[in-house]
Formats: sequence, structure tokens, C-alpha cells
Amino acid sequence: MRIISGKARGTKLYTLEGDITRPTLDRVKESLFNIIQNDIVGSSFLDMFSGSGAIGLEAASRGAKEVILCEKNKEAISVIKKNIEKTHLDVKLYEMPYEKMLESLNEKIDIAYIDPPYKTDLVYESVKKMLDLDVLGSESLIIVETDEEERIIKQIDELEVEIINKRKYGRVHFIFLKRK
Repeated sequence: MRIISGKARGTKLYTLEGDITRPTLDRVKESLFNIIQNDIVGSSFLDMFSGSGAIGLEAASRGAKEVILCEKNKEAISVIKKNIEKTHLDVKLYEMPYEKMLESLNEKIDIAYIDPPYKTDLVYESVKKMLDLDVLGSESLIIVETDEEERIIKQIDELEVEIINKRKYGRVHFIFLKRK
């Protein structure tokens, strides 16, 4: 796993051993960033459930103005810190549950990337929390990574968001959302 483009291009990243996280494959990450590349520069980017931090660090490398990484797993936090040090990128790391991090934000998020552990209701819960706390601007983009597209779409149907795009790469689905 590496940084694909930008200031830290080519930097190899540390990953977690075992099945605590599922790193997004480089080819899938590259496809995602090709889709959102025009929205990155100057944006505030939130990588919730950061894992190794690879998605947020990619955004920082590509010119996001502010990048927030949020992770509560101690092993993952250790890997994220090593990746921040290795890439020399300026990001904020919140070592806490996503709810506390969202409650502490003082600014609006332009792009929120949500890739929680699969087989949970964390997509619904985190999107609802962002809407309830009003941390998204009117044009903010929410990107969900999942392997259960139908279940996630059914769960978020009652929320004040609309699906603006969907993509599939192998078993990975990206669902792109905006506020209604």
C-alpha cells in the first residue's frame, strides 16, 4: 500500500497485521480519487474509521487543506502515527470514537469518507450523527465504502441524504451521498 499521487507520491505505508482492518487496495483507492480529484484541493476531508490512515493521507498528499483522521483502535492508531511520520503530511488525528470526534468539530466537513467495519450499522449511525450535529455543508460529499450496498442503501433511505453516484470495484462498493 502506498500514496498514489501528490506531495508524498510513492511513499509506502505501514498496514495492520491480521483482520482488524481491510486496507483499500491501491487500484480501488486510485479509482476513488480519480472520481473526486476536482473536489480535493483546498477541502476539509474527514477519514472516519481510518484504519491505517491511507485514505486521509492520500487526500492530504493531493492538496486537501485540512485532513482529519479518526480511529479508536490502539493498534491502528500506532500504525497511523508511523504513516504520518513517514509521509510528513499535516493531518489531525483524533484518537477516540467517531461520536466524540464529531461533537468536537468546529468546522464544516467538505468530504467525509466512511469505511467502518463491515457487518455493522456504523454507516447509518455516523451519517445520522453528522446530519444531527450539522457538520456538513450544503455541498458536502459523503463517500461510503461497503461490501453490502443493498443493506446500506436500505438503512440510509430514511436519512436526509440522496445517492448521487455508485461504483463497484470487485466486492467493494462506493456510495456517494449529498444532503437533500
